Order: sequence, then structure tokens, then C-alpha cells
Amino acid sequence: MPSTTIRCPYYCIKTEYDSASKYIHFCHQLKPRTIWRLRKMYLYSLTLQKASCITCAVHGNFSGTKQQEIIAAKGKILELLRPDANSGKVHSVTTLEIFGEIRCLAPFRLTGGSKDYVVIGSDSGRITILEYIPSRNTFERVHQETFGKSGCRRIVPGQYMAVDPKGRAVMIGAIEKQKLVYILNRDTTARLTISSPLEAHKSHTLVFSIVGIDVGFENPVFACLEVDYEEPDNDPTGEAALTTKQMLTYYELDLGLNHVVRKYTETLQEFSNMLIPVPGGNDGPSGVLVCSENFITYKNFGDQPEIRMPIPRRRYDLSDPERGMLFICYAGHKTKSLFFFFIQNEQGDIFKLTLAVEDDMVTAIKMKYFDTIPVASSLIVLKTGFLFAASEFGNHRLYQISHLGDDDEETEFSSTMLLDEGETFYYSLRPLKNLVEVDVVDSLCPITACQVTDLANEDTPQLYVSCGRGPNSTLRVLRHGLEVTEMAVSELPGNPNGVWTVKTNASAEYDAYIVVSFVNATLVLSIGESVEEVSDSGFLGTTPTLHCCQIGDDALLQVYANGIRHVRADKRVNEWKAPGKKTILKCAVNNRQVAIALSGGELVYFEMDLSGQLNEYTERREFSSEVICMSIGSVPAGEKRCRFLAVGLADHTVRMISLDPSDCLQPLSMQALPTVPESLCIAAMGAGDSSESDQVGLATYYLNIGLQNGVLLRSVLDSVTGDMSDTRTRYLGSRPVRLFKVKIQNSEAVLAISSRSWLSYMFQSVSRLTPLSYEVLDYASGFSSDQCPEGVVSIAGDTLRILALEKLGAVFNQITINLKLTPRRFAIDQQGSNVVVVETDHLCFTDTTKSERKQQMAQEIIESAGDEEAELAKEVAESFMNEVLPANEFGEPKAGIGQWASSIQVISPSQKSVLQSLELDQDEAALSIAVCRFAVKPEEAYVVVGVAKDLNLNPTTSSGGLMNTYRIVNGQLELLHKTVIEEAPRAMASYQGRLLVGVGRILRVYDLGRKKLLRKCENKNFPYRIVTLSSMGSRVIVGDVQESVHFVKYRAKENRLVIFADDVSPRYVTATCFLDYDTIAVGDKFGSVAILRLSEDVNDEIEEDPTGAKAFWDRGLLNGASQKAHLEASFYIGETIMSLQKTTLIPGGSESLIYTTLSGSIGVLLPFTSREEVDFFQHLEMHLRSENSPICGRDHLAYRSYYFPAKNVIDGDMCEQYNAMEGSKRRAIAAELDRTPPEISKKLEDMRTRYAF
Repeated sequence: MPSTTIRCPYYCIKTEYDSASKYIHFCHQLKPRTIWRLRKMYLYSLTLQKASCITCAVHGNFSGTKQQEIIAAKGKILELLRPDANSGKVHSVTTLEIFGEIRCLAPFRLTGGSKDYVVIGSDSGRITILEYIPSRNTFERVHQETFGKSGCRRIVPGQYMAVDPKGRAVMIGAIEKQKLVYILNRDTTARLTISSPLEAHKSHTLVFSIVGIDVGFENPVFACLEVDYEEPDNDPTGEAALTTKQMLTYYELDLGLNHVVRKYTETLQEFSNMLIPVPGGNDGPSGVLVCSENFITYKNFGDQPEIRMPIPRRRYDLSDPERGMLFICYAGHKTKSLFFFFIQNEQGDIFKLTLAVEDDMVTAIKMKYFDTIPVASSLIVLKTGFLFAASEFGNHRLYQISHLGDDDEETEFSSTMLLDEGETFYYSLRPLKNLVEVDVVDSLCPITACQVTDLANEDTPQLYVSCGRGPNSTLRVLRHGLEVTEMAVSELPGNPNGVWTVKTNASAEYDAYIVVSFVNATLVLSIGESVEEVSDSGFLGTTPTLHCCQIGDDALLQVYANGIRHVRADKRVNEWKAPGKKTILKCAVNNRQVAIALSGGELVYFEMDLSGQLNEYTERREFSSEVICMSIGSVPAGEKRCRFLAVGLADHTVRMISLDPSDCLQPLSMQALPTVPESLCIAAMGAGDSSESDQVGLATYYLNIGLQNGVLLRSVLDSVTGDMSDTRTRYLGSRPVRLFKVKIQNSEAVLAISSRSWLSYMFQSVSRLTPLSYEVLDYASGFSSDQCPEGVVSIAGDTLRILALEKLGAVFNQITINLKLTPRRFAIDQQGSNVVVVETDHLCFTDTTKSERKQQMAQEIIESAGDEEAELAKEVAESFMNEVLPANEFGEPKAGIGQWASSIQVISPSQKSVLQSLELDQDEAALSIAVCRFAVKPEEAYVVVGVAKDLNLNPTTSSGGLMNTYRIVNGQLELLHKTVIEEAPRAMASYQGRLLVGVGRILRVYDLGRKKLLRKCENKNFPYRIVTLSSMGSRVIVGDVQESVHFVKYRAKENRLVIFADDVSPRYVTATCFLDYDTIAVGDKFGSVAILRLSEDVNDEIEEDPTGAKAFWDRGLLNGASQKAHLEASFYIGETIMSLQKTTLIPGGSESLIYTTLSGSIGVLLPFTSREEVDFFQHLEMHLRSENSPICGRDHLAYRSYYFPAKNVIDGDMCEQYNAMEGSKRRAIAAELDRTPPEISKKLEDMRTRYAF
């Protein structure tokens, strides 16, 4: 059939296809003009999952209590963590977005104080001191002093920080030249004061580390690692740079004269990377430990001689022997009688370091191998005996220190031991002995790739994320929901219709009974070391139960169809029988009140008197409709009763009834519903986002209404009048919604059960409604026992389940599949529902090379032994060959520069297993992957992997590349052939039954051949290196490593790739995505997202000049294409963008642009649908910038415009801080916007739930 040219009515574009039917399919894929095609695009930025990499962590008593806490810096986020000494879990207390980059932080405590402050160096050009306020669960700015320009600059302080151990001064330094010292003190009202800065500048000086020296109460002293580059800078030959030495410089703050002097400078033998301060005064000898390559040295003032010791190495290490060894982080711990350090090297091995002291002089450094854990960015030893290892790449871990390693058989190395020049100490690796892992805090950092799709056929798409580094890498499947831990599951003799937990008295900490109701009986189980049936509880077991609970101080209550059973502590039973032929249909009970609904719509109310007797209220109330459901709130502290009863009727209404003695059973308010209510629940859930009260911690009453159509309504209940307001709506599932009250973090929460279970709770003063990642439940109740203080007991079918909800606040539930090496890219085989991952690591050996090196090393052991030791050497060599060290615990051995290991793994997410693992040859680096169906064989799927050979990173060179083509057969890869190319293929994409490949700076189209891939056409006119490829229709976006994107059209008739448009701004592209045929999204490595659009008059049929005879000034604009894309929107995220995808995150939701970053965060950009919404959020953001400016002093607009001015994007993270503001400020902003605070909160929630969660 001849080529058909049709003008598309949707986009005014011209498309060429082989047949009209294909063209129709193409138009169907593009869809008509969507919200992305509005005349002017506005976006709303929201973070779904905050960054999880910890760059720096410190500890102290920030709450003012004796409990130690951890403050972690996660790029632009400050988080307070609290390890629980009883459970061994790390809990997140509060998280604060600072809208700036945290470069350093340090804790300090004023002399004689009981509370620690934290001082922060950021990119704001200001030093900021924060105090944690426990009553408001937030950080408050105590002081902020400006000293320089904003941004991360070489000579503006903020990169390094050190605090005097006695809390008297802080030094903040830049990478070059500038250092400032601030004196910290307190005024007459005991408030913290800060002095004007004292300069300690020195030009032509680079700084590597700064610490505060412990000198007791003498003048504060700071030590710096510096390099003076003045002489090398002025030497044109470059010889002076080779002889330049590093210096250790001491700066003294003279408190009497109020200035800083350079006290002493000492030249070091080798370059060093870190200083460790040694306790002084009454606690130790003072001084510093200088960590350099292969050595650690102790230095101090006066007569103290320098003590130097080599860094021990692993015995029989396969790593490159020429590679030096560094210490990278440390944790110090001191008591009244001793002090020691845990120091970690770059392989993850931890050493316990102590100093031998005689007559206040250090005589030796002693070091002992302690244990091996994954490499950390910060180590923290807590007084409770825990070690917290914060990681920049990978999960964070909490360990219990079970032994200090003093009495084991491990060899202790000392600086007094004599060694030959160039020799060092050796130690053997072993599994964890002194540390016990007690908790793991999940971290997605670094995310290398992400795709959103529904491989599991669950209607809700899953996020498939490759993350991690080296042998600790993982592929994670993320689903929106809370992780549920199954504590116990037991079969029941039939299908129950209710379950409750009951305490024996009000002061009991844990529940005593589980009561299960069946159609014709009630089963009572006692909770102890085991769950057993009991018959002496006082409950009636021959009838089904409507409700049971503990009431009064020590009595039990059971409500059943024919009456109420009140069981006193001495087992006396009082019964109230239903009158006549009436039966009890529904009931609502709390600790002191009982309300029941009889058949016929009659309401009866009981209240407990001071003697513990239940008394019926003299009057009853009748309703015109049948009562469907009821709820009563818990009794507030210090009061005798809850004042309100909610009643849901068959006439589609919910009525609020007063229980106050003055107007008991009188109606207060009514809410009409769209359908019949299924259940009600009144819960007091802390100071919610709709509360206008300034009193922190004052509970807000919420009325939760579950409807029979699967919708949950939540209204705020006025605690005085009983009026219902600020109603929020959320669709939960296809089944009627049942509501159950549970305890979460010692406060009330609501478990809503529909076709999926949801938990409504408060976390860090924010209301959350999150689904549970668990199967469908039928009935539930709160549960508390010694093993599970805050759990849920539930019914699912004919099973009784006890569940624990531990990871509160988490947005995603994760399924983790371990990988061998760092994942670079992955592709999804939709037909087999499998994921194919390419993994590559630099400085790494393949398994084959490792076994060869092992064999060679074993041979050397045997050959180096004498005749007498031959037998012993053989045993050692055999033991060495048989020793298998798990790489995820001990790391991979480090190879030399330019050595690579790669593998390809086929993973089944449904089976949570690796189906196939293929290892590539040594020094082959797999960089790209694509799943492709070639037009010549459309029935078969192929995986093409781009491989670089002998890749060198600096400068970027390679000896060539390969494209390995694999056929997918029954979920396995079969190698078809290898295609040799001249450069590394860094980008691949399937394209119209062919394969697009970016080979260096050349774009090529390949087709399938018998012996190799066949080159069909190419375009060499790209500036540097192609790193991303995306296609739609006949258009292709080509992302360049530093020259933004180029729009390319493939002309099938001429078999040519033509660049018809490009961008005017340089962008270091890392991810691209089509939004529609003319609009694209671009993410770059500096953290910006840009939306580029081609104007309607752009013509992709332009002719290139094939002869080259055109005048050079006529060859397009800015040395590029003649047509340019214009910037539609721009926004600075703050972290390197690793993926972009246009998708829907919730069933029936609208499309959004989802991004992931290297730091482990996941976010969305949501398109606005109306101009009114844009105006509202623009004004809200403007008010928040002035009323709630970033806490570290960074200008919000300047931050979001770091590299390109922010344009047409509203910061949703900033807008959502409205809910955390003080009530007075919220009301003032709402008045300016001509709204009420609940209306603003509702708009913020609707914006999030419309597209995401």
C-alpha cells in the first residue's frame, strides 16, 4: 500500500505512515488536546517520598530530657530521630524542609546547660542556630547571622564547622580563605546570645577539615588541615605543586582580647583527610588524631612527641595492593573512667582505637579490629549502648553493642610494635561478633532508574525502582501503603462477625481478653504467653455479641441482641433486658456511657454513676427511620462523659445527639448523606490540620462516616456546639466502609475497612489516610500486649490475625530483591512481566577474575613458605580458597582504575526472585538496555544491551563498544549475536520496529540481522555525547550530556534523521519524557526540571543543507537548529533527576509527571486545570514566603531558581507547610485570601489526592 499522508486534526501535524489504520492507532495513542496542551502551562510540585540519604548526623539531648536523639541532614531536609532503647527501633520524630542545602551541622551545649542546640551551615550565607521545641514538635530559630553571599561558593563559609567542646565558640569555614569564629554565651535571662564574627582568614589557603580541641576551660582552640597554594599558583613550571605539603594549623580564640590568632602551624608528612579531636581537661590528654593515607598520627602541643601508626589491612585481600587506605568516619565515646573511638575505613571495617597515657603524655596508639558493617557517612555511639550507622548510599542501621571487644582473642595492634618500612598490620575478617543489628531504616538512595507500571495487574500501578550501590544494591517494588507485620494467625471454628479486645481494669497497660462473636455464640480468649479459651470471664457465650468492653474502673460490659450484661469485678452480674419483643440492633459504648438502638428506631441511654452502677436515662428518643449505625467518643481527660452521640439513620442522614444532662438526647446538628451510612466513628486525633486552636496538643474531634458505596467522609466536630464542618471525602473501595477505633502512637486512630483497609491517623502533627498493604479484612479492634504494645486484632474469613503497624509515616511499602552490582538501567518485558537489569561497577572484579586472583594468591602463599612450613602453608591456602565472604557484608575487593565488572539479571517481581544472571567479561561496562520488537520478527521480543569496553572516566575514553542482542525465551535470555561499534552506547530506545542507539555523539537506527545488528541510517550532528532517547510518533528527543535536547524527525522515504529544533539553554540532561507531541520534560544533573514546548508554527519538514554550500551565518541560530523550543516551565528540585515519566498513580486519577532523584526522593509535577486554582496557589505561596520563610535563611524563590529562574511552577511542599503554622498566622493568611483555614487545608488535600497520595 502506498504511503499515506494525513493532516492530524488533534495537533496540526503532518504524519507519514505505511497505512491509514496505523495512523488511526497513532492518533488514539496521542489522545486529543489534554491539560498538558493548555495555552499556558502551570504545574504544582509535590514530594511523595522525601530524600533518604544522610550526609551528616549528630546526636545530643535536643528535647531537654536525658534521652539522646539524632539529627540527620538529608540534603535539603532536617530530621530528628529518636532510638527507642526498649524496642531497639529508630523513630522519626519530626522532619523539616529548609529549602536550602545543609552543608554541615554540629550540636553544642552552653556550659552548665541541660539542652543541646544545633548550629547549621547551609548555602544561605548565614549561620543558623536551632532549638527543638518538644511541645510543638518543631525546630525554632534562635539566632541567624549573615556573613556572605548565598549559594555553595568556594570562599563563603558554610562547608566546615567545629564547636568548642565546652560550648563557648563555633568556627565556620569555607573551602578556601575564609574562617569565622562566633562566641556563644547567655544573657541575664539565660537566653543564648551570639557575638559578632571574628575573622581568621588566610588567603591562598584550602581547608580539608576543622575540629574543636578539648582544652578544658582555657581559651578555645580549633585545629585545621590546610594547604597553602600561593607558591604553586605563582609557579609556571608546576614543580612547586609536587612538593607542596599539607599543614596542621591551630587557631586560638583569646576570650580576653576578643580576637583569633594563628597559634601554631606544623607541616605534615603526607596528605590527610580527617581530624579526630581527643578528649581533654579531666577526661583525657587532649590533642588530635590526624587520619591520612595508610597512617594515623597523634599530635598535641608542647613536649608531646608525634605518635604514628600504620592503618591495618585485611589479610589476603584481593584488592589492588597499590591502593591506599583511608579512615572515613568515626564515633567517640567517653565515660568518667575511659574514652575510646570507633573508626571506620573505606572498606567498612571498624576498629576500636584507644590511647595509652602515662603522666598526661600519650605513649602509644592501640587499635583492634572490632567488626565490619556497610560503609557509613556518620557513626554515632549512644549512651544506651547503641551504634547508629548513617549511610549516604543504602539503608541506615542501628546496632546493639553487645561487647566492647576488650576480652576477645582479637589481636591488638600498637604503635610501639616494630615494623619494617612500608609494612603494616594484618587482621582476618569474621561475621559480626561485638555488634548485633537491631533495626534497619530503609533508604532508596541512590535511585538509578524508575518505571511506573502495573505488572501485578492490581489496577493501582507499582513503582519499580533500582537503587543502592555495589553488592548492597536492590530492585524495589513500591506500592502505596503501610507495611503490616503479621504477629500471629490462627484458624477459628467458623466465620466470625465481630472481634474486640478487653482490659480487666482501666489502669491495666495491656488487654486481657480477645472476644470473638459468631452467628450463634461468643468465644472468649485470654491473652498471655499463649492465647487460650476461657469460660470464667463473665461474658455470655451462648449468644452473638454486638459489642463488649471494659467499663468504669474494673467492670466489663457485653451488649447482645436481648440485653446488656454488666459484669462487676467480683463477678456479680447485672443484666438489663430489652423490653417486650424488641431487640438491640446497634450500640455505642465508651468507658462510662452506653447508648443502644432498639428495633423500631428507639434510642436508650445509660450512664455510670460514682458507685459504678449503670443507670438508664429516664427518657428515650424515637427516630422516624431505623438506626443503621452509632458512635460515641471516648471520655475526655478530667470529664465524666462524652457530650455527643452520632446516629446514622436509614433516611441518609447522620444526626448529632447531645448527652449533656441539661439537654440529654436532644438533636444538635444533622448532616445529609448521598447514600445510606454503614458505620460511624468519633475519634479525638490531636491538633488536626483543620483545628483553628492555638493550643498545641488540644485534641480535635473528627466524625468519620463510612458509606455503603465505599466512600469515607470525615467532618470536624465542634467540641462546644456539636456542629459538623470541613467535610473531606475519599473513595476507599468497592465494599461498604466499616470503621474501627485503634491506638497509634498513644493516640486515637481510625481503621477503615472496605475492599482495602485504610488507616486514618496523625503523624508528626499531620493527618494521614494511608492504605494497608495487606489482604482484605472483615472486622478489627485495637490490640495491646507485651510483645505488641500497639497492634490490631482482626478477622479475615475464618482466621484471627494479630497485626502490628510499625513503619508509620512511610508512603510506600517495599518488596526488595537483592542485586549483585550497582544497577544502571533496567527494561521491562511486559509480555513475561519480568524486569531485565544491567548492573555495572567500576574498580571491581568479575567472579571469574576474583577466582583467578584467589588461585594466584593461594599459590603465592604455598611458594613463599619454607620446607618446614610447607604443610601449614598448604592448609592456610586451602582455607583461604574455601573461605566465602558475603559481598553484601564485607564489600567487594577494590580493583584498579579502569577495571569494570558487569552483569545482566532477569528478575520476576511476582516471584521475588532472580530468574537468570549473566556475567559479562572483565572490563566490559554495561551502560544501556532496551526491550525491542523488530519489524522483521514482530512475534519475538529481544533485549539489546549496550556495553563499553575498557572505559576510562577521566578523561572519558573507551576502546569501543558492543551491542549484545538477546532473544527472550520463556523468561530466559539467549545470546543471539554481538555487534561491534566504535564508541560506548549510552542510550537506547525501541523505535517503530527498529532500535535507536546513541553511540557517542552519533544517533543511529539499527535493524535486526542474522549475525549482527544492521545500521540503517545515522546523524552525526550532535555536540558531545548522547545520554537519553525518547520517542513519540516519528519524533525523537535526543538528550545531550551538556547541550540540552534536540528534536529529531525520522523521514522514512529518505531514510534520514533530521534535527529540526533544539533548546537555547545548556542543560546537563539526565532524563527526558514526552508530555505530548510538542511538549517535553527535561531533568538535569544539577536538579532542575524544565518543560520545553515547540510553538505551533514549528515545521518538522525543514530541509537540511546536504551540500554544505550554505553560508555559515545562515546555518541556524546559536550554531544549532534553525527552530527553537521555548521554555514553558522551570523548577529547581534540589537533587539530581534520574527519571521522568508521565503516568497515573491512582486508579481513575489524572495524569501527572513523576520524577525520582539520586538522593532517593520521589515527587510529582501536577498540571493545574483552571486559572482560578493557579491564582489561589500562587497567592498562598506568596504569603507563605513572607510569613513562613525557610528556617535556615535561604530565600525561597532564589532557591527554586538556583540555575534557571523558576517559571510557572508552584511549590506544593511550601504550600503544605500552611497546616503546620500557628493558628493566628493561618487565620491571617486565610483572611488575606478571603477564605477560612479549613477551606485552604481542604484545597491542599484535594490537590494531592486528585493525582497522588
